[in-house]
Amino acid sequence: MNVETIVRVRCLPRDSVALASVFSLILIAGLRSACADPVSELASFSIFDKVDLAQLAKSEVKTAHGPPMRNSRFLAVQSCYVAPGSPAQQMEALRRWNPAKYRELKVFLHSDLPSNPGPASFEGLKNAPGNASVRSFVTATQKLSPELQISKEEAKRFSAATGAGGGGVIPPAVVAFWTDVLTARTKSFASGGMAAQPPYDHAGPSVRASEEVNGLLRDQGKIRQQFSGLLGGTAIGRGGGSLPAELYWELLDADDHGVVTLGASYSRGAGGTYQAADVLYYASGGYYVALTLYQLWPVTVEGKPSTLVWRGDMISSAELGSLRGVERLGSESVMMKNITKAVTAFRRNTSGGR
Repeated sequence: MNVETIVRVRCLPRDSVALASVFSLILIAGLRSACADPVSELASFSIFDKVDLAQLAKSEVKTAHGPPMRNSRFLAVQSCYVAPGSPAQQMEALRRWNPAKYRELKVFLHSDLPSNPGPASFEGLKNAPGNASVRSFVTATQKLSPELQISKEEAKRFSAATGAGGGGVIPPAVVAFWTDVLTARTKSFASGGMAAQPPYDHAGPSVRASEEVNGLLRDQGKIRQQFSGLLGGTAIGRGGGSLPAELYWELLDADDHGVVTLGASYSRGAGGTYQAADVLYYASGGYYVALTLYQLWPVTVEGKPSTLVWRGDMISSAELGSLRGVERLGSESVMMKNITKAVTAFRRNTSGGR
């Protein structure tokens, strides 16, 4: 499975830095002390038990396989790196990041969303590029392919009369269908979190994204504990949370097929340390759910203020469930390489967040 697009650097909430000051008094008890040794804290919950900050600052991103997962659909990779500047600067750089600007990340369209979107929120679908990936997305929709991840009720709302004229690469009827699906799913997430999302049950067994993400976290107890305070305030794997979410949608490539996806980002900070989470809670195909967690610590390297960044990427996909032995190892290696490529592009194009 090609997970290149799914593991790219994610865009984080626009108000992440400002919100830190508002929530710091409330959340500081949930974050580990900023005075604690970041390297020791990193070792306490991650796969990286020994990290030399000076060496890491001079190298590319360091990646490693995550712990074994009980469900064959699940895959996890961890990474860490040192970047110049403070965690607040890194968060600001992540906030500004738009993956659609970087061709190698294969994100064709990216747009922020309000919590109560309307048809205008997804007008960008009319401007999709005329490539093979997008054409495959159109074909799958028109045929209501069994690979399409929608509910039975959503499938009933599709009109096969696509018409001949008008619009761009994606026919008007297909645009209208996905506008309806994405609008309804965004509203249900904003009001009731992932628990309120309709299942993928158009064809085959029913799958719920909330159960998938909870399964990913269950298999990684140390990480779940480390981020329990942040995750407890979000809508990730549960009902609506107390923390505000930055919502967005994208049209991207997954295994040479076009996929529309919905995401939400959260962050919090206290004492100069930040945590962030980004979840792709809906996808029309390619994967069931994807979650990326970040922790950023202030460190000093060679007398300069820097940031130690840990990143954990987790994904659930039906295709992964069919892989064994060498094929699965190959998929893990591809995921690690693409994380390295994504982080490298982010650091290069944002000058390390400075």
